[in-house]
Amino acid sequence: MISRTNPIRRLARTIARSTIGTFPLFDLRLKVKGAPAAIKARRLEKREASRIVDALGAAPEAMVVTVIPTYKRPALLLDAVHSALAQTIEDHVVMVVDDGAGLPELPADPRLFAVSLSKNQGTVSTTRNVGILATRSKYLAFLDDDNTWDTNHLERALAKHELGAELTYSALRRVDAQGNLIDLFSVPFDRKACREKSFADANSIVVRRGRHTVFSRAPRPFGSFPREDWEFVYRLSRRLRTVHIEDPTVTYTVHDDSFYTEWKPE
Repeated sequence: MISRTNPIRRLARTIARSTIGTFPLFDLRLKVKGAPAAIKARRLEKREASRIVDALGAAPEAMVVTVIPTYKRPALLLDAVHSALAQTIEDHVVMVVDDGAGLPELPADPRLFAVSLSKNQGTVSTTRNVGILATRSKYLAFLDDDNTWDTNHLERALAKHELGAELTYSALRRVDAQGNLIDLFSVPFDRKACREKSFADANSIVVRRGRHTVFSRAPRPFGSFPREDWEFVYRLSRRLRTVHIEDPTVTYTVHDDSFYTEWKPE
């Protein structure tokens, strides 16, 4: 008799689940192919997080930790940081993680922590995961260095969590580089439909922290399918009650480096 923990049985179940729908199959292929790199990335993240905590003296801790990955966007980063610090909730810290390029001067605020990886890694998953591992909180939120939040973004999400949500994502307000509104992106959650389409961008997510709340370490080159955010939500929504916030609380700036530039209004 094969035990439930037998790796062969686990792999068979994973393959069986992954043959249903487009997304799981492509994601499984990425993870199998990228397994050696993912193991290496996991070790690196742990080392970097340990080094950062030692340098800070203690892991930053709050009810909500916001992780902001950044790389060579000093002006945009300042806007992102200001919008995170302007949130209406109080028990909140912001962890800026620079991917080895160096940090600009940031606001002097006891809620703000800014660190740099010892070497450029070139992956947003690694940068986010180091921020996750180097902090302590009940909830996690994510904000990229080229986007901003409305001041009530976290407040709106936590209100849903208090009612039983475990993962929330809000609608996005897409703007061009000049700040002109392009469209609103707001899609209710449906896990079956999520096999075919990504509904949630990392900038809109607030999630209850747990052992699985890290981003996939499988290499995902720019333009590959599926992206880190999509995999994160699809995987976690299997265990966590996922709730969509219909109103936009995130301003997503579309520019040449934006992966979701091709999003179309519904």
